[in-house]
Amino acid sequence: MKKLFTYFETLVDPYTSYPHEDVPPKTLWRFMLGYTRPFKTVFWAAGILSIVVAAIEIALIYYTGWLVDVLTGTPADVWAAHGSFLIGLALFVLLIRPAIQFLDVLLLNNTILPNLGTLVRWRAHNHVLRQSVGWFENDFAGRIANRIMQTPPAAGEAVFQVFDALTYSVAYIVGAAVLLYGADMRLMLPLAVWLIGYGLLMQWTLKRVGPASQKASDARSAVTGRVVDSYTNIHSVKMFAHHDGEINFAREAIEEARRTFIEEMRIYSVMDFVLTLLNGVLIVGVVGWAIYLWMQGTASVGVVAAASALTLRLNAMTGWIMWALTSFFRQLGVVAEGMETIAQPIDLTDAKGAASLQIAKGEIKIENLTHRYGRDIGGLEGVNLTIKAGEKVGLVGRSGAGKSTLVKLLLRFYDAEAGRILIDGQDIARVTQDSLRRQIGMVQQDSSLLHRSLRENIAYGRPDATDAEIWQAAKEAEALEFIDTLQDPEGRRGMSAHVGERGVKLSGGQRQRITLARVILKNAPILLLDEATSALDSEVEAAIQDTLYGMMRGKTVIAIAHRLSTIAQMDRIVVLDKGLILEEGTHKELLARGGVYADLWARQSGGFLADGAEEEAAE
Repeated sequence: MKKLFTYFETLVDPYTSYPHEDVPPKTLWRFMLGYTRPFKTVFWAAGILSIVVAAIEIALIYYTGWLVDVLTGTPADVWAAHGSFLIGLALFVLLIRPAIQFLDVLLLNNTILPNLGTLVRWRAHNHVLRQSVGWFENDFAGRIANRIMQTPPAAGEAVFQVFDALTYSVAYIVGAAVLLYGADMRLMLPLAVWLIGYGLLMQWTLKRVGPASQKASDARSAVTGRVVDSYTNIHSVKMFAHHDGEINFAREAIEEARRTFIEEMRIYSVMDFVLTLLNGVLIVGVVGWAIYLWMQGTASVGVVAAASALTLRLNAMTGWIMWALTSFFRQLGVVAEGMETIAQPIDLTDAKGAASLQIAKGEIKIENLTHRYGRDIGGLEGVNLTIKAGEKVGLVGRSGAGKSTLVKLLLRFYDAEAGRILIDGQDIARVTQDSLRRQIGMVQQDSSLLHRSLRENIAYGRPDATDAEIWQAAKEAEALEFIDTLQDPEGRRGMSAHVGERGVKLSGGQRQRITLARVILKNAPILLLDEATSALDSEVEAAIQDTLYGMMRGKTVIAIAHRLSTIAQMDRIVVLDKGLILEEGTHKELLARGGVYADLWARQSGGFLADGAEEEAAE
């Protein structure tokens, strides 16, 4: 039995290779068709089996009526005339019917449901991860994750309903019409009247359920987004004592989710009431007419029995069919809502035929670089800068000067609105993004970590590193002193201890040292330092300075710092202001010039830019 399950569970590989689309289909049907293409053969088999199962059900009802008529004779005559057939029918019901239905169930439950949901989630996650940093900055991480999680089961459920209910029900109703026609064509009249009423009710319901379902799904995603936002920023919530404010913020979204769900449920209540009335018409019409024909002597008792069994079966099925149909469209509404995220075009792609970046020296040349994030102010304006191979350059400027924008453009988190960046003569817009970022190591001020072990976080810099190399990187980053003391709630210790979401279980300085270890292990030829030691206390910073200078040796370095003393030893310092380069030179040259840098140096307090030197503009 286990081998049988395994066979059906592996009929479709959800991780099979597929062509990546930078611009996914925007219509629901094309979207579903693209994701379900590997299941084409399975769908045909499931559809045929669903029709066969419905035909068997109709045949059993027909033979129930036939049996009633046959049993009017004596037992001996009935057995003599029909004994062999009755034994064959019993064997069919006991053996063949269960086998066919089991095959149908295996395809639905073991082939389609688990693999289709997995395929959609895998491909959707793959697509979303290819989006740019800017794309993620424009949405809630919680809402994105929610849509990745809720769309696959909705797609699977929609497909399941097609074969479990819709194909079956259509085949059943057609079979019912054929059965009634064969008994007496006049019995089709009440069935036709009921079918028209049922169709109108279905049209009314579906017209309203789709939009109502999508509103409810949107509202649920909004709840998830707000709740996750609160949890992600729990330190700020607690620090500012905003518990009640966050509760009210979430309550607004929860109430909207309740209101939209109420509107959706009203549709179902009306549907159930009208459906009960229609089914009453069906039962009275078909069974009553069959009894009338029997009284007229034009129909047998078997016809009355078959008609009664058929209508009672249809009565039981109609609610299920309608619910399955509305569930089908409700799930499609969830898929459509999920498409708002997982079917968005990739907004930053590799150029056609992009090659891998090849670093020979590490020279960076910036030509007429302009980027304002689509606004009239902020960012960079026509920047020209050449950083020689192996040169160490410090970037200085007030908030909003464009320092971080320059770094983001160098990493190609955004495409520049004008100008270009060359590395060893290669336009970074013409090379693959992955090859570009593999050649750049970066230590940021906000050193968030993955909710994984310390070993995995450090090895993120170079996944194929040996354990000895990982420990050596940690040692150079002055991280050994606290690694051996760590233990997580699961009892994992040292390098195996998990650090919590964004590394919350570590102090800021500890997170920064693990980030440094990761970059040390990566050993990329270009190094970006964005306030690399800002989270370290003076004693640890002093101990790690030698490590930083060791990291810089032989590399092209761009360092951003508000603590000007940390970049005073750079080969060159570039002063940015309002997106423009105002000054550049060595520390001594800039002090002697008596310009902006000299003013910033003079206004420092404890080695940092004084508050008065900061502008309010955000980068």
